[in-house]
Amino acid sequence: MSAPVVQPYSVCVYCSASTVDTDYLALAGQVGTEIAGRGWQLVSGGGNVSMMGAVATAARAGGANTVGVIPKHLVHKEVADTSADELVVTDTMRQRKQIMEERADAFLTLPGGIGTLEEFFETWTGGYLGEHEKPVVLLDPNGFYRGLVDWLGELHQRKFVPQSALDRITVANTMEAAFAALKPGLE
Repeated sequence: MSAPVVQPYSVCVYCSASTVDTDYLALAGQVGTEIAGRGWQLVSGGGNVSMMGAVATAARAGGANTVGVIPKHLVHKEVADTSADELVVTDTMRQRKQIMEERADAFLTLPGGIGTLEEFFETWTGGYLGEHEKPVVLLDPNGFYRGLVDWLGELHQRKFVPQSALDRITVANTMEAAFAALKPGLE
């Protein structure tokens, strides 16, 4: 009888698939390198461009297993990450997000646009509503999300967002703090 296969701890990274800003591309590469250095697995949106490509390329370069999940209508637009160890092509964006959530043990949001924000909010909401207990971390090393975090604080003050919802996310200003929050109590 063979031993059961133990899956590595999996982190889903949400980030830009469009920026060409070298600082953000470098940040994505550092995140991929850190995931690999910890022996974790990367779950990503399955694109091989911008930050999404940088995080996957760096994770693989460090020896991490990478799982890309991409809807078929974005295969060409986001240049599917055909180098992924596993590339899952879905019919819809909803299926993409569902598979990414199912395959992840934690979620890390890096700078990004409306797609990144939508993924972050859906994952955060699911955690708040009790659909999962997985860590939800927003990495904000240079104030990219300062306006969002301030606005969420204002929504809390106005009684639209309860403290228990805010408690479901960790806003980290450093890589060290972000990675500690991704796997709390085990680092």
